[in-house]
Amino acid sequence: MTENATENVAGGADESGAKGQNDLESMLAATRPAGALAAGVEGQRCGVIAIVGKPNVGKSTLLNALVGQKISITSRKAQTTRHRITGIRTLGATQFVFVDTPGFQTRHATALNKSLNKTVMGAIGDVDLILFVVEAGSFTLADAKVLSLFKPGIPTLLIANKLDNVHRRAEIAPWLKSMQERHPFAEFVPMSAKNKGDIERLYGICEKYLPEQPWWYGEDELTDRSEKFLASETVREKLFRFTGDELPYTSTVIIDKFEEEASKQHKRLVRIAATIVVERDSHKAMIIGDKGERLKRIGTEARQELEKLLDAKVFLELWVKVRSGWADDEARVRSFGYE
Repeated sequence: MTENATENVAGGADESGAKGQNDLESMLAATRPAGALAAGVEGQRCGVIAIVGKPNVGKSTLLNALVGQKISITSRKAQTTRHRITGIRTLGATQFVFVDTPGFQTRHATALNKSLNKTVMGAIGDVDLILFVVEAGSFTLADAKVLSLFKPGIPTLLIANKLDNVHRRAEIAPWLKSMQERHPFAEFVPMSAKNKGDIERLYGICEKYLPEQPWWYGEDELTDRSEKFLASETVREKLFRFTGDELPYTSTVIIDKFEEEASKQHKRLVRIAATIVVERDSHKAMIIGDKGERLKRIGTEARQELEKLLDAKVFLELWVKVRSGWADDEARVRSFGYE
């Protein structure tokens, strides 16, 4: 089949009363390290900030909000992110280099999951700051396993995400106190990645932990990932969005062709051919759908988003192939672009 080939939620009001809010503010003030609010000296700042957590806690949504543009795919399906994705945002004299990581895998020891965990371990080994993302008011065994990976000496912020889902804010204060006993967090940041005000506040909190040094990237750069990589991720996001829980997360997308052509009608024209790789014939039939309708819909939505992302006219061709057991084959996992 050939194809010619986004979220904004305001933070809700606290219904638990002024007392709960005051308790929360007191708890946050008590966790700030001495001197943390000191003004930075003149000159550029630049540093790496790892976004880490278990699957499906909102890490990619947070990265996209911090960068100001979608560069990491999001899905209600857990374990969507599979690569270390760098997002860059330059504000004033400070350049923030955010690293979104896969959710740490604790269930199945496949070659793919081992690769994903290796990516997480590599991302948190040499950074200036860690954002440990959990759901506000919750701490599971999976969260604890991620927390156990952190090395001493690297400042870590507890990002209590999805605060908009907590109906009684007064319940957060005792939860924050329990979290303080689990790890010496530099600061606690209850927030929603969908709330613009919370994102702006997070910039100010992160800034003071970054070293004074020259920027690593140009002021307008948003990611170090190639357009070919972004094309693969965009198709994979639409694949998961239109198949839901029917399709195992081991399905992947390989870009076979990414070519830019001269065009008199368009300032930029890109031709992309991609292969969706699945493990079973039944998965292939599921993706293609009745008379090819589902595959056509995946291709259309992926093309439309890529045209915005690449600022180009895009022709997208999609194929579906079966590669049984690829997620357990280390050589094939590497050949498909995983570390």
